[in-house]
Order: sequence, then structure tokens, then C-alpha cells
Amino acid sequence: MSNPHDMNAAQGTYSSFIGTLKWSVPLIAVITFIVILLIS
Repeated sequence: MSNPHDMNAAQGTYSSFIGTLKWSVPLIAVITFIVILLIS
């Protein structure tokens, strides 16, 4: 059915996406908090 090489590529893409998400979500939250503090 599916090619095992495609699954390995998909897992690599997924793990890099999750790794990026782990750093970007907290960073965006901190930037949003700073902007809210500056506005208020």
C-alpha cells in the first residue's frame, strides 16, 4: 500500500514541525504579552 520511505519522510517532516512549534508558540506568547503591556 504505502511506501515505507514515504512514511520515514513524513515522520521527519512532522518531528521538525513539532520542534519548530515548541519554540515558536512560547515566543509568540511572550511577544504578545510585551505588546499588550506596551499598549496598556
